Formats: sequence, C-alpha cells, structure tokens
Amino acid sequence: MTLDKHFFMLYHMKCNPPPPDYKYKNMLRLKNEKEHILHRLKIARGQLTKIISMVENDEYCIDILHNSLSVQKALKKVDAKIMEDHLKHCARHQMQNGDSSKTIEELLTIYNYK
Repeated sequence: MTLDKHFFMLYHMKCNPPPPDYKYKNMLRLKNEKEHILHRLKIARGQLTKIISMVENDEYCIDILHNSLSVQKALKKVDAKIMEDHLKHCARHQMQNGDSSKTIEELLTIYNYK
C-alpha cells in the first residue's frame, strides 16, 4: 500500500461520508492539505533516517537528542494539523448528523495517547 493510500484510509476511516456537494467544494483544499502533511512527514522521515545513522555512527548524544526533539516537534505539528482538519470536517459532519457520541469517543481516545 502506498503512503498516499495509507494516509487516505487513516484520515477518512472513521468519518461518515460527507454530502456530495461537500466533496466537490472542498476537493482542492483537502488535496493541498494532504500534500502539505505528506511533505512534512517525508521531511520527518528524512530526519529520522539521519538520527538512525547518527546512533549507528556513535555521534555525540546531545546532537542526536537535538535531532530527535526536532522530529518530535515536527510530528506534533503534523498531529495538530490532522486534528484541526478532522475537527473542521469529519467531526463537524458527524455532529451535524447526530453522531456526537462517536465524535466525543474518538476525541477522548486521542487524549489517551498523550
């Protein structure tokens, strides 16, 4: 499975499908957001590869930690963007359709990971 397909499945897995006009109006924006998130994830992947190399080469611990913290910060920004999009689109749609308990449960499970 490609990264794009995997991301699409994760991003839309628990969302009820929006009305047809919603998809049409927001298709371009969602594609741009997806590309932005994928770009940031690929940068983080490159940084993580560098960290692995640093550990393998016994580089200075503080340098490794600086890079590790940088990756963690980048991933937190990605998480925040995905959550923002979820709240603006998927969660809003679920709540408008009377499925607020599902939305609340999903959001609570996210906070269990933190």
